[in-house]
Amino acid sequence: MKNVLLIGCNGQMGKVVQEAIATHPDVQLVAGFDRLATTDNLFPVYQDFNEITESIDVVIDFSHHSMTNNTLEYCVAKKLPVVIATTGLSPEIMTAMTAASKEIPVFYSANMSLGVNALIQALHKIAPILEDDFQIEIIEKHHRFKKDAPSGTALLLADSINEVLAQPKEYIYGRSGNENENAMSEIGIHAVRGGSIPGEHTVLFAGEDEIIELKHTALSRTIFANGAIKAALFLEKQAAGLFSMNELLNEN
Repeated sequence: MKNVLLIGCNGQMGKVVQEAIATHPDVQLVAGFDRLATTDNLFPVYQDFNEITESIDVVIDFSHHSMTNNTLEYCVAKKLPVVIATTGLSPEIMTAMTAASKEIPVFYSANMSLGVNALIQALHKIAPILEDDFQIEIIEKHHRFKKDAPSGTALLLADSINEVLAQPKEYIYGRSGNENENAMSEIGIHAVRGGSIPGEHTVLFAGEDEIIELKHTALSRTIFANGAIKAALFLEKQAAGLFSMNELLNEN
């Protein structure tokens, strides 16, 4: 049984992770960290890392990206593996994450869904085949409360495509105006926000007289929580380093 510290425990995703951990046989939630104090939790919730006294085996961070540097500093100081599931990370935070991974195991993915990461592996296979003859568009849909656009997953999908192309494409964020060329050298990325959509991502390959669509739909946020727990258990067997869903999916 691994003891988990959950950063952002009282946020939307934090509450989902709480529920997922409560039913998992291999992990238990022993402490949380959140900017808001509360008495509703069945575990202590802190606003200061220095006050945490529980024995921690692994940290899961689903908080706001403004907390990520503090989380990394705490984990490096305590030599704790950490799963970073926060999106909207700046280049500076990514650099800090890489530096931390030289001292502790760090797992990062812009999307913790196993299905999305299986989709990425499929894109790696088909994108080079279609590169010269198909235009590529990515459409992502999320709930009305999501702050960042495009989503981290949309960018992850676009980056995954560009990784395997002979000629990487330029990202165009939305299209407007009357003189769009829609060049083959572009990937269009489009964001939709509304209602309570947990997450939907479609990669559209449009050729002459034929269309291929690869689509992933999240029916609940539980898939992201379960992925983060799998990542946390994966880290217990790892030395210092930076890991992603690619390593987890190819573990066996």
